[in-house]
Amino acid sequence: MAALPNPCVIVPVYNHSACLRQLIDCLSGMQLPVILVDDGSHQACKQVISELAEEFSGLTLAAHEKNAGKGAAVKTALRLAEQAGYSHAIQVDADGQHNLNDIPRFLQAMHQKPEALITGYPVYDNSIPKHRYYGRYASHIWVWINTLSTEIVDSMCGFRVYPIKSSNRLLHSGAVGDRMDFDGEFVVRWFWRGWPLLQLETRVVYPDNGVSHFRLFNDNVLISWMHARLFFGMLCRLPMLLFRKFRCRRVN
Repeated sequence: MAALPNPCVIVPVYNHSACLRQLIDCLSGMQLPVILVDDGSHQACKQVISELAEEFSGLTLAAHEKNAGKGAAVKTALRLAEQAGYSHAIQVDADGQHNLNDIPRFLQAMHQKPEALITGYPVYDNSIPKHRYYGRYASHIWVWINTLSTEIVDSMCGFRVYPIKSSNRLLHSGAVGDRMDFDGEFVVRWFWRGWPLLQLETRVVYPDNGVSHFRLFNDNVLISWMHARLFFGMLCRLPMLLFRKFRCRRVN
């Protein structure tokens, strides 16, 4: 009999002190252990993190001396989660955008399909900045090109459940970006391997006191370069991707 899933929550943090206490309090109420990675935050945020560590016994802390990027923080958390014996990691962002009330639904899906990467695809309200809303579609198109498929509904949402061993195996096998390119590159490389993917709708908001570290020019350049790398990777995998595509058509 397979062992039951043993999940934790991973939270990358970079100067998100405004929403952090409410987030950790909610996760603690769900009886979920939390691995929080401080990605080089300023002193005020470090103070909040230190206070939370004293208040919540289920909170494990790790820290980067300097800011290395959201992807780097997730990689650190996944490595620590595997060392601690967890089977799955629920990633939520620290900026208050994700609907934590959906965590039980994501956990239920994890129990039903423990081998799958479970990703949220966002339903937005009017709080999303228009440039972010429309900018995502350019990324979606490139993901569809680089996978020869429209199966991936949204590649950029950070609300996910990672099967930890498979995820770390993927990360160890090749370069995946350390910053805002991480989410998209990870899911494309997961798809290339033919590993199971489950996508769940989730509400995403942009709170008034939220802190976004998306750099309009720098991160769009970074994401564009990521898609260019993936495009050439897709060309190398073209026969395999075409075979999978036409095989699925015959089965259906």
